[in-house]
Amino acid sequence: QVQVVESGGGLVQAGGSLRLSCAASGYTFTMYTMGWYRQAPGRQRDLVATMTKEGSTNYGNSVKGRFTISRDNAGNTVYLQMNSLKPEDTAVYYCNVRPRGWSTRDYWGQGTQVTVSS
Repeated sequence: QVQVVESGGGLVQAGGSLRLSCAASGYTFTMYTMGWYRQAPGRQRDLVATMTKEGSTNYGNSVKGRFTISRDNAGNTVYLQMNSLKPEDTAVYYCNVRPRGWSTRDYWGQGTQVTVSS
């Protein structure tokens, strides 16, 4: 069974930086896609960034130029470097992994809180 664990959230002032990490275990091969989504109170869960095992990336419009996704394929680990944080980035950040390209089956972490104060 695939398990997904995030870390690295916290409280930061506007303009600051945070780095999130996510490790997926329980799968022998390299995850097809790994990425991040976020959900603020009363809002839907939105895309932050995803990356395929080949390195193709997809970013949400609101984070382009400020956030960078990267991954360590050997360890099935994905990172999110968040710079120039804004109060509107405040949300619970969820890691999502999809093991196989031919299947939509995916797995979520428990989420990590990111709070940006003004």
